[in-house]
Amino acid sequence: MSKIFEFSGHNEFFPGGPMYPSSKDSGSFLSLHPRVDGYFPPCKRARVGTPVVACEGLEPKKKPTIEVLPDECLFEVFRRVHDGKERSACACTSKRWLMLLSSLRRDEIFSNKSIQPSEPKEMSDSGMKADIKSDKDGLVQSPVAESKAAYQDAKDEGYLSRCLDGKKATDVRLAAIAVGTGSHGGLGKLSIRGNNSVRGVTDSGLKAIARGCPSLKALSLWNISSITDEGLCEIANECHLLEKLDLCHCPSITDKSLMAIAKSCPNLTSLTIESCSKIGNESLKAVGACCPNLKFVALKNCPLVGDQGIGSLFSTAGEVLMKVKLQSLNISDMCLAVIGYYGVALTDLALAGLKNLTERGLWVMGNGKGLQKLRCLSIIDCSGVTDLGIEAMGKGCPNLKQFSLRSCTFPSDNGLVAFAKAAGSLESLQLENCHRITQAGLFGILVHCGGKLKTLGLENCIGIKDLAFECPLLSPCNSMRSLWIRNCPGFGNASLGVLSKLCPKLVHVDFTGLHCITDDGVLNLVLSCEEGLVKVNLNGCVNVGDLAVSAIAKQHGETLETLNLDGCGYVTDVSLVAIADHCSVLCELDVSKSRITDSGIVALTEAVQLSLHVLSLSGCAMVSNKTLPLLLKLGSSLVGLNIQNCPGISSSGVDSLGEKLWRYDVLS
Repeated sequence: MSKIFEFSGHNEFFPGGPMYPSSKDSGSFLSLHPRVDGYFPPCKRARVGTPVVACEGLEPKKKPTIEVLPDECLFEVFRRVHDGKERSACACTSKRWLMLLSSLRRDEIFSNKSIQPSEPKEMSDSGMKADIKSDKDGLVQSPVAESKAAYQDAKDEGYLSRCLDGKKATDVRLAAIAVGTGSHGGLGKLSIRGNNSVRGVTDSGLKAIARGCPSLKALSLWNISSITDEGLCEIANECHLLEKLDLCHCPSITDKSLMAIAKSCPNLTSLTIESCSKIGNESLKAVGACCPNLKFVALKNCPLVGDQGIGSLFSTAGEVLMKVKLQSLNISDMCLAVIGYYGVALTDLALAGLKNLTERGLWVMGNGKGLQKLRCLSIIDCSGVTDLGIEAMGKGCPNLKQFSLRSCTFPSDNGLVAFAKAAGSLESLQLENCHRITQAGLFGILVHCGGKLKTLGLENCIGIKDLAFECPLLSPCNSMRSLWIRNCPGFGNASLGVLSKLCPKLVHVDFTGLHCITDDGVLNLVLSCEEGLVKVNLNGCVNVGDLAVSAIAKQHGETLETLNLDGCGYVTDVSLVAIADHCSVLCELDVSKSRITDSGIVALTEAVQLSLHVLSLSGCAMVSNKTLPLLLKLGSSLVGLNIQNCPGISSSGVDSLGEKLWRYDVLS
C-alpha cells in the first residue's frame, strides 16, 4: 500500500510528487470516513496549515451561533430592532424568529421615540419623577412615557386592511401581518373568514395581532371554531382603539371575552353577533354600560340572548343607539316595550324572525313615544304582526320615511291604509309576501299617503286581483317617482290603468314577471307619464310586444337610460328600429329571448346618437354570425356584452369576438 503514495508519473492523480513525504504520514488520509470516495486537492502548492477537507457525513452540521441563544436572549435582541424593514427581514429568516417577533408588544420595543437622555424628568400630571430604567448602552427609558408614545402612535395609525379567507387563514400569516404592517401605517381592519382545516387560526395568531397591532379598529371573525376567549381577551387588553367587532359562527367565544372588550374598548361603535351559542345577556349588559359611543347593534340567532339582555342594552345605551337589527331571538313583547320607551336615538330598526311577538308588542312599542327619530323600519317574518300594531307604529313614529313589511300573514288593506294615513312623512313602502293586500289596499295607500310617498313596491302578493275599478274622484299622488310590482300574478291591465291615473310623475317602473299585462296596459302608463321615464323593466312580461316598446321609445327616448325586455317574446326588429331612431341617452339594453334578428342589430349600429354601454342578446335564436362585425362596431362604446345561448353564433365566432373585445366583459 505504501507504494501507492510514492507513485509518480504522467498519469498520477496528484501531480508534483508524493502526497506525503513518508508512508507514516499517510495515516491522516487512511483515517478518513469509510464513505469518502477520494481526495483531490488543487494542483497548486498546498498552503501550510490547510486542514483536510471533510466530506458529507463526517461531522454533524453546526447551527449558526445566534441560533444557539435561547428565546429569552433573542427576545432582548429583537427588542432593539426598531426599524420596520429590519424587523420584516428578521421575520423572514425562520418561523421561530417570526413567532418571537410577533410576540413583542409595541411598548416593549426600543425605538427612537422611547430612548431619552439620562436625566430623569418629572411627570407633568403628578409632579413625581418617572421611573427611569438604564439600558446596557448607557441610555435610559421611561416605561410610562414609552407606553404613552406607543398609544399615541397607534391612534395615528390604522390605515391598512387585511382579509384572510379559507386556507389562507393561519397563525403564521397572522404573525406575518402583525410584524409587517407596523411600519406601513398600522393595521386598522382585519377580517378572517373560514378556517384552515389543517393549520387553522388559533388563539396564538390572534394574540400576535393583539400585541403587534394596537391600532386595530375593526375585527371580523366568521366561521371560526378554534378561537376562544383567550385570544379575544388579548385583543381587549391590547387593542383599546377597537371600534367595530363582528362575530359570526364562533361557538367557542363566551360572555367573558365580550365583557372584556366592552370594558377595555370604550370607542366601540358597532357590534354584530350571529350564531354564537355561548354569548348571552351578561355581555350585552356590559356593552350597554361601558360603551358610550355604541351606534349599531345586530344580533342574530343567539339562543342565550333574551329580554333581559336587550332591555339592559337599551336602558343604558338607548340615548346613543341609532341602528339595531334583531333576528331569530327568544324575545317577547316586553323587549319591544323597552325599545319603544328607551330607543330615543333610534333611526333604523329591523325585526326579523321573532316568533314570540304578538299584536300587543308592536302596539306598546308604537305607543311608547320614544321612537320619535325613527326613519327606517323593517319587519320580516313576524307572525304576530297585525293591523292594530302597524297602525300604532305609524302613529308613534312621526318621522318614519321607509317601511318594509315582508312575509307577515295577518296585515290587510285596513291596516296598511290606516298606517299610510298616520305616517305622514312616509316616502318608501315595500310589501312582500303579504297575501291579504288587495287592489283596494294598493290604491288606498296611494290616495292616503300624505303626498310624500316616492317609492312603492309589491312583490309576490297573490291577493291582488285585476278587477274593474273606477276612480274618477281620486286625487293623484304627484310625489310618486318609482313603482315596482314584481311577480304578482293577478295584476293586469285594469290595475295598471288605475295606477296610470294615480301616478302621473313616474320615472322608474319595474313590472317583472307580470304575465297579465299587454301592450294596451303599458300604453296607458306610457301616455300618462308626464315626466320622462328613465328606467323601464319589463322582464318576463311575455305578452308585451313592439307596440308598447315603440311607444316607450317615441315618448321617452330623450330620457330613457335603461330598458329591460328580457323574455318579451313578441319584441322584434321593429322595436330596435324605434329605439335606434328615438333613444339618444340609452346606456343599457336587454333584448334576451326575443325575436330580434341581424337586421335589428344593423339598425342599432346605424344610430349615430346611440352609445350603448351594456347589450344583452342572450337566447336570441335568430341572431347569427353576421352580427359579429356589427357588434365590433358597437364595441367602441360597449363595456358589457352577453351573447350566451345564441345557437346562430358559432364558437369560433365567439372566440374571435372575445379576442377583439378583450378589454370588455363578454359573456358567451
